[in-house]
Parts: sequence; structure tokens; C-alpha cells
Amino acid sequence: MTVDLVVRNGTVVTPAGRSADAGIAVDGERIVAVGRSDQLPTADREIDADGNVIVPGIVDCHIHNREPGLEYKEDWESATRAAAAGGVTTVVGMPNTDPIIDRPEHLQLKFERGEASAHVDFQSYVVVTSDNLSLIPDLDDAGALGYKIFLGSTVGDVPPPSDGEILEAMELIERTGKRLGFHEENGEIVDHYTAQFRAAGKNKPIDFAHSRPVIAEQEAIERMLTFAEETGVKVHMYHVSSGAGAEAVARGKDRGIDVTAETCPHYLWFTEDVLREKGNVARIQPPIRDSDQRDRLWAALESGAIDCIATDHAPHTDEEKLVDDPFGNTWDAISGFVGLETEIPALLTFVDQGRLTLEEWVYHHAARPAQVWGMYPQKGSLQVGTDADFTIVDPEHEWTLEDRHTLHSKNCVTPFEGESFTGKATTTVVRGEVVYQDGSVIGESGYGTRVDV
Repeated sequence: MTVDLVVRNGTVVTPAGRSADAGIAVDGERIVAVGRSDQLPTADREIDADGNVIVPGIVDCHIHNREPGLEYKEDWESATRAAAAGGVTTVVGMPNTDPIIDRPEHLQLKFERGEASAHVDFQSYVVVTSDNLSLIPDLDDAGALGYKIFLGSTVGDVPPPSDGEILEAMELIERTGKRLGFHEENGEIVDHYTAQFRAAGKNKPIDFAHSRPVIAEQEAIERMLTFAEETGVKVHMYHVSSGAGAEAVARGKDRGIDVTAETCPHYLWFTEDVLREKGNVARIQPPIRDSDQRDRLWAALESGAIDCIATDHAPHTDEEKLVDDPFGNTWDAISGFVGLETEIPALLTFVDQGRLTLEEWVYHHAARPAQVWGMYPQKGSLQVGTDADFTIVDPEHEWTLEDRHTLHSKNCVTPFEGESFTGKATTTVVRGEVVYQDGSVIGESGYGTRVDV
């Protein structure tokens, strides 16, 4: 038997463990064998992993690809080019675009744009507002991966529904069987302190962080958990930034609520001191927290309160981020930065430091996000018969992101510029096609396809 592709001489790592001198055989778009290198079939194309680590394709379940409508920041092509270069094989786009993804025809537009230009596979959330509750079943039928509600002010100024509307939405979404996620910041708390800080002339980047206190995140989580307990809907907390927020998630899990949560590499890597050191470049919503909250967040990750790692990849122009004046008036800056090409290096650096095992990294960054959002085992696994998505990483490669302009996003502001890492993706394979290898994106724009759910 001759297959299309075989990768040999690697260490295959899944959440269940690792196998040395192993590899993967691919025929068509599917995995047909995983095992010892000398037991794999011959192939039309072979890749020597050269002792590196082979893992299930990384699933980033939280990116802002900005298309449709905000393509000057990013689009499906540039975002998924960055994903391929970063070792990410599946991405999920957020709905705060222009138009917002709040009705079936807008979701279809987002899917069509992705099919035309994406390098890796993709999906999209839809937003729930006061104006589209009646469309929730139709959005399910249109193929949405899940639903999102913005509870507080965010980029795009999508207004939150009232609490009564949220309860009604939960009842409707529960019937679809899909999951509802939240940007979980109490908008009234944030708006109050933002106005107070601005009136007092508190205009530094660190003031922005302090205007969005931890209690705004914690309260929003607690309230949504109470609603979820009443309605039985599955819920998800995006970009949990604080230990207090993660501990609230843990209490919800203990109560038997079907709640999942994600955090981001920047919350695990930095403390709020990065805002004093790098200014508005590191401005993000929710903000990066102090060292105590970071330590508690790590503890929550280790205890299982946090399910997934995602980036909240959010490109903006240099002008929007005040790059030329990073310590300028923070209220003139915008929140968010890119992350698709630094997430694997950051997580592998944590592995090198002993904060995570390889198996734990793969669980949080591939298997678990695919499970949470209903894509497993087709995505996030290395099971025979599933999509041949996998990433080869060199866990010992030491390097520094010296120039953000080497990244592949259309805009590339990031606080990770200047940071040093141990580990990097070397090869990215999506449904059996090599889309990134040896420092170059070689996959074709438009090869990526929507993940069916």
C-alpha cells in the first residue's frame, strides 16, 4: 500500500501520552495510520520530522479576522496565513465585524469569504443582541459553531442585551444544543470607572487596565453562571484574564453547570507591568492583570478550571495602537493585538520552564477546544479516519521575536515583540496538505474550508 504522505522520525504527542520514533500516514485528507516509523507504509511524499514533536493540529477558538468590513486591519487570507505560519490548523472567527454576524445572510457572507481565501480551516460564532433573538434557530441552521454575547463595551460597540433578553436567548440556544460564550465584563462597572478615570485625567495605559477591575469580570461570570444554571444552556467564558474569574468558573463547574473557559498566552506570560513598559501596545480587553491574579490564573489552569488556550488575535493599525507614541493618552488608543504566531512559542516556553507538560499543552490547545465547540475528533485529535491536521514543532529552538514585521498578519502590533522563546512550529499540515514548512507559507489561499458542525 502506498499513501499520499508519511511523516516519520518524530515523537507523537497526544493528551494520552507520547510515542518516540513515530509518525503519521495520510491518504487523501484523512489519517490512515499513527505508529512506529518503521511500520508506516510507503508514500508518494515523505517528511522527516528529524526527532521533533508531532501534535494534533492546533485549534485557536478565538480570533478576530476582521472580515467582512474591516479588511484594512486583517482579512481571512492574512489571518489564516498567520495561522499557518504559527502552526494553527483551525481558527474560529469572532462576529464583531461590519456588518456584525447577527443573521444568516451575514454568516453566509463570512463563510463565503473564508472559502475564497483561507489557508487553514475555519468556523465562526454569531452574536446575540436585543434585535435578533428570533433568529437564533435560523443561525443554528445556517451552520454557526456557537453564539456570543458581549456583556460590556468592546471593539465594535456591540450593545449587550438586557438580562431578560439574555435569559430568553439562553432558553432558545439550549434547544439548539450549541454553546453560548461571553465577553464577560460588567458593562456598568467598566463604564462607571472609565468615566471617572477620564474626568480625573488618568490617561496612562496602566489607568486603562485599572478602569476595568477584576470584579467586573468576576461578577459577569457569576451572573451568567446563575442564568445558565436556571436554563441548562452550555456556556463558555472567553479570554478569562484573572484568577478571581477562573475561580468563579471553578465554582460553577462544582455546581454541575456545563461551563467551559479559555485564557490567553498574554495573561499567563505578562503582568500589568507590561503596560508600564510597553504602553498601549499591550492594551487589551479585559486587561492584563497583576502578578497575584496571574499566579491564581495559573493555579486555575493547573486545577482544570480553564479548558482552552486561545489568542483573542485582534489586529489593529499602528496608528490605532499609538505605536509612535505608546505612552500617549490611552483613551485615544484601541484594544487588542496579534497572537497567532506567538501562541505556540509561548506555550512551548512554558513547557520548557516546567509549567506545562507537552501532553497538557496539547490538551488545552488542540483536543479540548475542539471538544468544547463540537469539532472533536475531526479536529484536535490524531485518530485514524479524522482530518489529517497536525503540527510539527521543535521544542528546543531558542529565538527572539526581534521584528514584529516578520509576522504574517496585515497588521502586527504585539507586546511579544522583543520576547524570547524556546520552541516553534516548523511544519503545518491541514487535511493532508503541507501549508507551512521551513519558514514559508506554501499552502494556497482558498484551500481552507468551513468545519461542518
